[in-house]
Amino acid sequence: MKWQIKEIDIYLQAKEYVDTAIIPLIPISWGNDIKSTVQMGEFIHLISDELERQFKGRVFQFPPYTYLKTEKLEERLIKMNEWHEHLKDSGFHHIIYLTSDVDWKQIESDLNDTLLWVPSIPLEHLDQKYKVETLSNQIKQMIPILTNKWQKNENETN
Repeated sequence: MKWQIKEIDIYLQAKEYVDTAIIPLIPISWGNDIKSTVQMGEFIHLISDELERQFKGRVFQFPPYTYLKTEKLEERLIKMNEWHEHLKDSGFHHIIYLTSDVDWKQIESDLNDTLLWVPSIPLEHLDQKYKVETLSNQIKQMIPILTNKWQKNENETN
């Protein structure tokens, strides 16, 4: 489910089954690295859309958390921990932060849930067929991570 009014009605009817929040982390920079920064954001947006599609009914895709690339990591961490507390209080058992920005790896252990770092792949010059194949390959690598996370939680609650 996505952050859209039509999807919220569905969520409200089935929220006991939707236990995972996906939050894309999208950097913004208007400097020399603008093209690679936009590429990261576009790639993560496509990946998060595909994850939401694959796991519809189990995950809720939130709007991207956008931040300036120059923002201090400590400030980002504070904000993500606020999101974590709010979403946990709202019934989400799992929070997946999805990014191509390697800076997040520096504070990964300080996050209260799972960071999925996916290196950005330039898709702009690929044919649609190869784009879909590339995204599909990335998603295939994430599926076991998510299912293991869910199974581990189920085993702990039983």
